[in-house]
Amino acid sequence: MNAMFDTVVRHDASFDVLEFRIGRTNDEPSFVSMRVTAKGHAALTDLLEELVSLGCRVARAEDVHVVAADRDGCAPEDFYSTTNHHTSVRIGGQWLAVDRQRMDAAIVVENGRASCRKLREIRKGDQVVCGIGGIKIVPEFQARDRLGFAFMSNEISSERRVETGVARIAGMMRAAKEAGERIAFVAGPVVVHTGGGSYFCDLIRHGYVDVLLAGNAIAVHDVEQALYGTSLGVDMESGRAIEGGHRHHMRAINAIYRAGGLREAVRTGVLRSGVMYECIRRNVDYILAGSIRDDGPLPDTVMNLVEAQDRYTEALQGVTLVLVLSTMLHGIGVGNMLPAWVRLVCVDINPAVVTKLADRGSSQTIGIVTDVGLFLRQLASALHD
Repeated sequence: MNAMFDTVVRHDASFDVLEFRIGRTNDEPSFVSMRVTAKGHAALTDLLEELVSLGCRVARAEDVHVVAADRDGCAPEDFYSTTNHHTSVRIGGQWLAVDRQRMDAAIVVENGRASCRKLREIRKGDQVVCGIGGIKIVPEFQARDRLGFAFMSNEISSERRVETGVARIAGMMRAAKEAGERIAFVAGPVVVHTGGGSYFCDLIRHGYVDVLLAGNAIAVHDVEQALYGTSLGVDMESGRAIEGGHRHHMRAINAIYRAGGLREAVRTGVLRSGVMYECIRRNVDYILAGSIRDDGPLPDTVMNLVEAQDRYTEALQGVTLVLVLSTMLHGIGVGNMLPAWVRLVCVDINPAVVTKLADRGSSQTIGIVTDVGLFLRQLASALHD
């Protein structure tokens, strides 16, 4: 409610509270009715758009306004841009839940259904929701509490809470597996560099990883460690740089190319350990999305950005818990694809990475600021216990 009032003031508008009822339990909603006044039609529209994204609904009862797209890949000028919260649209006097909820998409109504679509997915003639009338958003705040997810709802957990946080996350992972739900990990190469690869392999072997979303680097250095015992040329046992070790990651890439890819490398015995080996042996879905800085890249890496985004999105369907391990780029990308009711844990030694993920709209994010290798070690131990 403070955010709503602050939004009105920030837009140089005014408000009058007409009715206010406070919910007395976590399950009983609060209700407020207020009149907002702005200095012009454009200013009022901008204000209402922001209020709707906070969970407000325009009081007058009206169906959603749709406009046909005039070309492929383009929405009408005033299309409604979605949030990641539960959204419904009013059609024929009935509220219809929007499918495939995600932020920064348009809503298309077709055959009695409403669904989120990225701009590039819109086709000429699609009925696109425009304006803010007939749109209802329900933020996810209470659901986080009911899921036991508010144990670190303050912005970032401090170092002294790492063990407590790990224990609670382990509990959520156990509960997810018992309920038949899917868990996704978004992992950066630091998982290998910090010595966390062996503990991550342990999670895979025990069925706690259903989807691995990553870039080219984690696979390259995972293979490097499996073949040469180094990561970025540093011996993983002694911590010392190996003479000529800077070439190891390129030799690892070459070995995988010679084998015909990661799966062929596992099948032929070239690759016999490591994260990618365990994913392939355990039939864990993995998608490697490439970038401009990639060495190689590995033949398994998807270098087409649009294809990589689509494959990430598809792999996340049905996932209820996501853990982001020291990868800002892929972590923010995945956060943008998730609805707000999917629990999101970000682990990074840099607190700025943790806060940035939440600041980009993934308000359900909780963070643990620690070394990711230490985190994986504690997590594997907690799951065994």
